[in-house]
Amino acid sequence: MGVQLILAEKPSVAKNIADALKIKTKKDGYFEGNNYIITWAFGHLVELYDAKDYDGKMRSWKMDNFPFIPSEFKYKVKSNPRNRSQTDGGAAKQLKIIHSLMKRNDLEAIISACDYDREGQLIGDSIIYRGGVKPKASVFRLLLNEWTQNEVLQGLENLKPNNTMQPLRDAGISRQWADWVIGINLTSVATLKYQQGKSKALNIGRVLLPTLKIIYDRDQEIANFKPEDYFKLTATFQTEDNHEYEGIYIENKDEKFKKKEVLEEVHNLIQNKQATITDKQVEKKKEFPPFLFNLSNLQGFITNKYKGWTSDKVLKVAQSLYEKKLITYPRTSSIALEESLVAKTAHVLKVHSEDLPYEDEIKFMKTKRVFNNAKVESHSAIIPTYVKPKRLSADEGIVYSAIKNRFIMQFMPIAIYEETKLVTKVFETDLRGFFHSKGKVQLVEGWKKVEKIQSKDTILPFVGLNEHVQLIGSEVTTHVTKPPKHHTERTLLRVMETCGKSYKEDESEELMGSILTGFSIGTAATRAETIKKLKDVGYITTESKNLLCTELGKRLVETFPVKNLFDLEFTGRLEKALSDIQKGKASKQEFLRLVFHFTTESVESIKCAEDVIINKVTSSRATNEVLGTCPQCGGKVTDGFKAFGCSNWKKGCTFVIWKNDKYLASMRKKPTKTMVKMLLKEKKAFVKGLTSKGGKKFNAYLSYEKNSNNDYYSWKMEF
Repeated sequence: MGVQLILAEKPSVAKNIADALKIKTKKDGYFEGNNYIITWAFGHLVELYDAKDYDGKMRSWKMDNFPFIPSEFKYKVKSNPRNRSQTDGGAAKQLKIIHSLMKRNDLEAIISACDYDREGQLIGDSIIYRGGVKPKASVFRLLLNEWTQNEVLQGLENLKPNNTMQPLRDAGISRQWADWVIGINLTSVATLKYQQGKSKALNIGRVLLPTLKIIYDRDQEIANFKPEDYFKLTATFQTEDNHEYEGIYIENKDEKFKKKEVLEEVHNLIQNKQATITDKQVEKKKEFPPFLFNLSNLQGFITNKYKGWTSDKVLKVAQSLYEKKLITYPRTSSIALEESLVAKTAHVLKVHSEDLPYEDEIKFMKTKRVFNNAKVESHSAIIPTYVKPKRLSADEGIVYSAIKNRFIMQFMPIAIYEETKLVTKVFETDLRGFFHSKGKVQLVEGWKKVEKIQSKDTILPFVGLNEHVQLIGSEVTTHVTKPPKHHTERTLLRVMETCGKSYKEDESEELMGSILTGFSIGTAATRAETIKKLKDVGYITTESKNLLCTELGKRLVETFPVKNLFDLEFTGRLEKALSDIQKGKASKQEFLRLVFHFTTESVESIKCAEDVIINKVTSSRATNEVLGTCPQCGGKVTDGFKAFGCSNWKKGCTFVIWKNDKYLASMRKKPTKTMVKMLLKEKKAFVKGLTSKGGKKFNAYLSYEKNSNNDYYSWKMEF
């Protein structure tokens, strides 16, 4: 009997498969035993050629070289991330091992066990069919949603021929080639056109720019917002048995009034009057738990609830929980489970219900909210597996608990509250309006027990219809309309996921429709990366949870001429096309033809656009200019590569002002030669244009003084 070679995406997953098959023997780059060989990649082992690999003239950036679209796309071994001109030694070695295993005479089948998604398909196929060579052995695909032993063993019984995955591979390749062509061409041309200094590029990307535009638009809305005053009238009534309640005056369904005089007139008319309750409605209302998590909702939930978390961090932690067999596949856009998972889910629920204080309230039920094939696209929602964690880091604990709790909530009683609405009318007046009061009392806590969610009760006194009450007080209050809020990672992810269609929880049918048809910006897997990249390249910045456009980001949006790249609909259509290729409904060739045409046109429109500089990159070279005398040892302070520092540092002098000083950076400033000269000469410098946490500009005197208890220096500020 021949052996079967399994290729996993990462070493940790290979180990999970080996454990499931009870294989202990580990060799250099693979496990072997029980007629199986299990080897692994480290994510992508090969990558697309750089432009200069196709043509030597592309080594120098010249406008005339673009547009550059290769006639055929080629792959090379992954580059070393620390030095792009070298090959990554580890990747090269592992590729060699995998290919030598593929040539073994006793090999019967090759099984790609990379993640069940576009990227996973691409990683596996790019290694197995490297250089266009078809392997001798048949190639199969292991398609799993989790790495637990049961799933691995069951999955190996139900392998699919790898050629049935052609649409998934086509979608992966289309995404990869399209992003390469758009990125390489537009980044290069935009950098040549709009930037002074070439030490780094002005990044242009298919998903990057529309995401930047979402943040820019919100910032503009806030900047252009004009606050307006509005007024409310609140009255206090007393019932016959001396209980009090409040009501807000409503006229034509509106409780906010533009004119204060209107309410003051009402206020004067009603003093010391009797009133009656003309309407009373009591209604029991159901509150369903929020849906199971998809990746975007999980990222939104965690970044909103915990300080210092980013979407990128949530994905990394979820990925590690997935590789440890503790949760199902995290990069999903679905908020329901496949209907075939009913029995398995019941088992998982039983495992996690044990010893909970509300265990007796948990009941497994097959409901459409949880099990619904129409709401699942390739992967079900994220839930825990039947494996109970032994040890979790603090970060893993936060993400795991959120997923487990959200899962358990689905099988707890529905929460119920009672809502009471009263309408109170004042006698002996010809008022057009009435006073409206609302009360709420939680009757059944249900799923809210899981995360101890406190409901705010507003208790109204018990009153009957037509009962008389006495008006005992009223006041007109002034309010100001508030600007929209800045985007946070949570709100940004929501806009990206739905391509700008806003929604509320109860309208989520239509929203789910848009996710399932593939209309989105990026995918669940790539959105976190996009937000991180926007920060890294300096287009956006964060203030506590808020995301704001930087000056550079703003200039880019206002100057860059390819307006389609900022358009949510345009990017949504590209993402939709990729999703259709994946479903076998659209052709890879047609999509790429469209992308190449768009790229060629975009390059031309950038070349023809007005010449403006939106970014000046000054390479921070060491001028070694002497700026003054060192306050610590009397030596010379000079302008170095990374810092302004004392030239006697070899003799132990510690005086230094770093060019990326954190204190100054927190106020969006960098130290300048002028500032340092001033500090050395006058002991303090007047600095203009510092930015407060709230985004306000201010000026101040800064001094740089030695700490009394150690050799270091600290900043002091005076106004």
